[in-house]
Amino acid sequence: MADGLPTASRIVDAYRARTPASAKRYSEALTLLPSGVVHDGRRTLPYGIYVDRALGSRKWDIDGNEYVDYYGGHGALLLGHHNAAIVEAIKIQVEKGMHFAAATELEVEWARLVHELIPSAERVRFTSSGTEATHLAMRLARAATGKGKILRFQTHFHGWHDHVAFGVSSHLDGTPTSGVLADVASNVILMRPNDTDGVDRMLSTRKDVAAVILEPIGSSSGAVPTSPAVLRALREITRRNGVLLIFDEVVTAFRVAPGGVQALHDVIPDLTTMAKVLAGGMPGGAVGGRKDILDWLDYEACAATGHERISHQGTHNGNVVCAAAGITALKIIRDTDACKRASATAAQLRAGMNAVLEEEGVPWAVYGEHSFFHFFTNQENHALRPTQFDANRAPTDWFKTEKRERMMEKLRIAMLVNGVDLKGWRGGVVSAVHTPADVQFTLDAWRTSLQALKAEGDIARVRHNITAAGS
Repeated sequence: MADGLPTASRIVDAYRARTPASAKRYSEALTLLPSGVVHDGRRTLPYGIYVDRALGSRKWDIDGNEYVDYYGGHGALLLGHHNAAIVEAIKIQVEKGMHFAAATELEVEWARLVHELIPSAERVRFTSSGTEATHLAMRLARAATGKGKILRFQTHFHGWHDHVAFGVSSHLDGTPTSGVLADVASNVILMRPNDTDGVDRMLSTRKDVAAVILEPIGSSSGAVPTSPAVLRALREITRRNGVLLIFDEVVTAFRVAPGGVQALHDVIPDLTTMAKVLAGGMPGGAVGGRKDILDWLDYEACAATGHERISHQGTHNGNVVCAAAGITALKIIRDTDACKRASATAAQLRAGMNAVLEEEGVPWAVYGEHSFFHFFTNQENHALRPTQFDANRAPTDWFKTEKRERMMEKLRIAMLVNGVDLKGWRGGVVSAVHTPADVQFTLDAWRTSLQALKAEGDIARVRHNITAAGS
């Protein structure tokens, strides 16, 4: 158990046998990188795969193993790996130069596409990442309103800066995580997901809240779902109380629809944060929003109003290579049905995985919307039928108890052994280039992996919990 997984496991043994080169690289990484990784989400037990190349919906590790990929560049690769048009745009720009420390025509074109597609984006400011985008959005909100506090929802993820580094998977009571100042945490109000009545009461009694921020399809790309009705209620409540509404569309912008969640449901926030698909798989983020709010970054506007301007630098803001990739990606998304294709394939995958769960007598569920899928492993042993599971009607506190990391880590390893790379143990992200053959391959891997877990005693066959849920 030294690496967190059982030492006597055929699944783990099969994984080690397939990935000796990755194991070797990991042992080297442990001498150089904390826990041997550069991103918390990439920590895998006993170790992760080291990838050599990728194309379309597939990637290959340094041992030569091929995988159907549902990690999707942490959600950045709606158009799949190595999209030919994006790669060509990057090559052309790299030949011209990678960084000029000067304005470029591409940053204007990139901003124009964001303005065209995202309804709230009257003005745009580029950043290097989604974390930087949410950080800047909160600063803009405080400056524009003159208020100090930000209202967030438990389990919603907005990056790793100090105002959002707690209340996601731990410290749900709002206490700060290590390294975060208590004074910073005290200026954040954490509320239960989707508690619009609580938000209404909160904002009607206190006048120090600058903004409400949320992931508009729910935390972790809808793992704890948020409905359009909640968005409409929050829009009305914040507007009535003079509080700004921020949609964190770092994951969802240009993915659930070309114009993001706000265009899909016609609920327009005051500020929107973007990244991932925005830059076509390259690094890049942005804040878009009302002109009067973004004017706090504008020299002339602040001079005219007498406001102290918000200073904002960033070596790679609007990086020209990232702009070339982003422009190409956004044009493809604007002019094709890429978003709809990805969502349709994900729906087929979710349905197929749930059918396998029923056939195998496993009372879990695979759920989600758009191009995402998530796992509900039913650790409280509720009666349910996978093909009829409704996450919006799940037990009230399930988001607090769905923490079977070790067992799900083993499932992830089993899926890797069977040629599928999930988004960690949490589910996956589907691209516009995943095919019916990919879906069928995944369903076969899913069945084989579940059977392997049952054989090792990790999953009990409990068909009575399925039949008890009704047909």
